Amino acid sequence: MSVQLKDKNFKPFINRKQIQERISQIGAEISQKYKGEDLLLIGVLNGSFIFMADLCRAIDLPLECSFVKISSYQGTESTGKVKTLIGLGENLTGKNILIVEDIVDTGISMNHMLEQISDYNPANISIVTLLYKPEAFQFNYAIDYVCFEIPNKFVVGYGLDYDSLGRNLPEIYQHDTP
Repeated sequence: MSVQLKDKNFKPFINRKQIQERISQIGAEISQKYKGEDLLLIGVLNGSFIFMADLCRAIDLPLECSFVKISSYQGTESTGKVKTLIGLGENLTGKNILIVEDIVDTGISMNHMLEQISDYNPANISIVTLLYKPEAFQFNYAIDYVCFEIPNKFVVGYGLDYDSLGRNLPEIYQHDTP
């Protein structure tokens, strides 16, 4: 069933069952990698909050959770400039950091995050993203955990929005272009 948000129509793309199965798999991989170690998840708001909640429950380890808020989008387009709206408040020195992102497309926002977190001298930094658009990606850093690679099309749902609408959709929808 299609969804209408403002002036755009979106069609079903990734269903709830596919999302949950993939998060369980990624959670198991992360649990194995960090077994016996401390882990701090840093979710990038607003989009990652639903993914982060499900992912941290799928990781079978004691862990810490924190959030930052950055923005580089207006409507369906990246502005190319990253604004930090809520910064880091924790001491990250010597910690294993896992940045949790809803989507990595151009990579500009993630590059900004990597630069900021590196300044705190963590033990290591890994990245997990729900969605990854390899066609749009402009950098050469590694994305350690990818739930789904998708084409370079605009998506909403499961935390992702179009002008602040659609985050609450339980599945992921793709912009239905004529």
